[in-house]
Amino acid sequence: MLNNKYRVHEVAKDFNKNSKDITDILTKYATTPKNHMQPLDDRELSLIFEYLTQHNQVESIESIYADVYREPKAAAKETPEAGKEERRSAPAQQSNQKGGKPVKEHTAPVNKPAAQAEQPRAQQPQQQNRPATRVPEKKVVDTRKSGNVNLEKYDQRLEDLAAGKTKQMQAGKQKFQGRNQRKGGFQGGNKRRQEEQEKMRRLQMEIAKKTPLTVKIPDEIGVGELASRMKKTGAEVVKTLMKNGVMASLSDVIDFDTAAIIAEELGCKVEKEIIVTIEERLIDTAEDKEEDLLPRAPVVVVMGHVDHGKTSLLDYIRNAHVAAGEAGGITQHIGAYQVEVGGKPITFLDTPGHEAFTAMRARGAMITDVAILVVAADDGIMPQTVESINHAKAAQIPVIVAINKMDKPEANPERIKEQLTKYELVPEEWGGETIICPISAKTGEGIDNLLEMVNLTAEMQELKANPNRSAHGAVIEARLDKGRGPVATLLVQNGTLHQGDIIIAGTAVGRVRAMTNARGEKLTEAGPSVPVEIIGMGEVPGAGDDFHAVADERMARELVEQRKHDQKMAASSPVGKVSLEDLFSQIKQGEMKDLNIIVKADVQGSAEAVKASLEKISNDEVRVRVIHCAVGAINESDVMLATTSNAIIVGFNVRPDSNAKDTAARNKVDMRMYRVIYDCINEIETAMKGMLAPKFKEVELGQAEVRNVFRITGVGMVAGCYVTNGKMQRGANMRLLRDNVVIYDGSIASLQRFKDSVKEVAQGYECGITFEKFQDIKEGDVIEAFLMEQIEV
Repeated sequence: MLNNKYRVHEVAKDFNKNSKDITDILTKYATTPKNHMQPLDDRELSLIFEYLTQHNQVESIESIYADVYREPKAAAKETPEAGKEERRSAPAQQSNQKGGKPVKEHTAPVNKPAAQAEQPRAQQPQQQNRPATRVPEKKVVDTRKSGNVNLEKYDQRLEDLAAGKTKQMQAGKQKFQGRNQRKGGFQGGNKRRQEEQEKMRRLQMEIAKKTPLTVKIPDEIGVGELASRMKKTGAEVVKTLMKNGVMASLSDVIDFDTAAIIAEELGCKVEKEIIVTIEERLIDTAEDKEEDLLPRAPVVVVMGHVDHGKTSLLDYIRNAHVAAGEAGGITQHIGAYQVEVGGKPITFLDTPGHEAFTAMRARGAMITDVAILVVAADDGIMPQTVESINHAKAAQIPVIVAINKMDKPEANPERIKEQLTKYELVPEEWGGETIICPISAKTGEGIDNLLEMVNLTAEMQELKANPNRSAHGAVIEARLDKGRGPVATLLVQNGTLHQGDIIIAGTAVGRVRAMTNARGEKLTEAGPSVPVEIIGMGEVPGAGDDFHAVADERMARELVEQRKHDQKMAASSPVGKVSLEDLFSQIKQGEMKDLNIIVKADVQGSAEAVKASLEKISNDEVRVRVIHCAVGAINESDVMLATTSNAIIVGFNVRPDSNAKDTAARNKVDMRMYRVIYDCINEIETAMKGMLAPKFKEVELGQAEVRNVFRITGVGMVAGCYVTNGKMQRGANMRLLRDNVVIYDGSIASLQRFKDSVKEVAQGYECGITFEKFQDIKEGDVIEAFLMEQIEV
């Protein structure tokens, strides 16, 4: 349709009809037009043409095609009536040819090939005899006459001819393009393509401006990575960070909140990126539903000072509550066992002293529910007792105090109760909350009452677990058995462990080949709070490691390899221990906020004075914290505390023992010894300002023990010594230690071997030593010899 608007009166005119006739057709088959000027859409036109075609059909097609080609003379003699007839019937003809879209031009050259194809073969010779100059005449189709005509065969012939023509045109086009390419042409096509691509790129940019880019941001992200994800330059992101008061370079890492603010400011939509690790996919950490939880047995740890009766108490409980039929069985010591008390099971952890409990607490394995603190009635509160109380408080578990050895005549439980109040353990009878049970592990007195109290405390806690899930728990202890390989004692905390389960514990993975309990009985499954010994691990796991039963062994091995790699990387990374030499560089990098110091001195007054002086030298960048202050020699415990808290050890007139020296060297803990308080203050102050430049270091030569003391006229006191370590050297610097406290600091004046004066005496030999200007030597003193060696800068 050439005209965009084909109105009712125009259709009526073209079909030689009244506007009312067209309006009637539309009223009957569509909607009534408002007036004769209303434009018609394609659907309405199709309805009109279909109606007129159906009600104005010709009698036969032959009459139409018979006179398509005429001689020029015949064409010249065309009558006005024929022309008039042609004009009247043209719209109907076009409606059939154009698919319902009539045009006002009435030529139809497309009928020429159809007419040629449909000429009868008998007439073809006659057509060939006609003159060469023939003009195709306009075809007149009269749709007003009725008649049934099969138009499909003519339409099919037209489609075939049109398809053939298209193929010829395409072949010609390809040849033409080939010639152009050979001539180095086709530049116009490239230019058009570039223009289209540029237009498409501009369109995409406009769309991108309208729809914000969605950026996924994890918990932490580098500034450069954030810029890349937002498709922005690093300079834009750094500039926006500076506007928001954050000074960061492209290599710096920022948190999610900061990154989200920056991304939104730069017109991006933010989504939190959740990174699912192998551990999260493998280990089920889903919370249990309340209806799935069932009561479980309490896990009890027994702590206390050495020789206060922990082992005796555990042995009595274990032997008294073993069933009669199992009394003769082999009892294996697996570090944990279960006993029945009044029909209710209690799990006891047989931990030697409190070391294992401390290790578990340090690893975060809060596996115990109740602590029994054993205190000897004749001995009272001792240092390890205090440590046990502090461990239990840190683990936030209730403490039941068992005052043992009540069978002894010198037992004084009231004194114990009074001592306990100093550590916030107030007995119930005194208005507190601590349960106190006087017992005797020897006679069994009060032990049943103690177990009832344990059950009562556990009931108050409402301990529950879900047995219908994959097991997880903690490794109590592990060892390598020559015959059975790695053997591990596990305590199931939740779920049920089955024989054949794949378990992962720390960097060890394996399958449970066999499970036994403390009595040596084989088990096929172990529920919550049940301790078992298993074999089948690939290697020995660490005590205190968490274990999990998993479904996919391949993924479990992958996780173990990842954990081993992380451990290796952590071990190979530079040790982050602080020392005075690199203190200033760490402060400058912002790594140091607190400088932790452990102070050991010969007397309490000195220790307190040093602590007060050190804490005064804090500045804006670094706060000096004295985390431990005590009297006596530096021991291994001090070094372990320094290792875990990244501290420096400062000693005044005291020395470290041999174990402490080895541990400090192994863990790279900085130990500084002073005799004058001002030397210590000045050294730490200069270190904090970055001006500390130590020029000498102490090189140990050896140690000798004073076995005898002689007085020689004209010489003074001579120490008869035995060299226990290293060597003694004449002219070397030395210290005289008495109970690891420095008594004298000077140099060796003379060194005798029998009557001869010697330069040095090796380990395992005896010698005589005199000191410059010092005579107060006693048997049992220790002499330390050392040299001051200059450090090469």
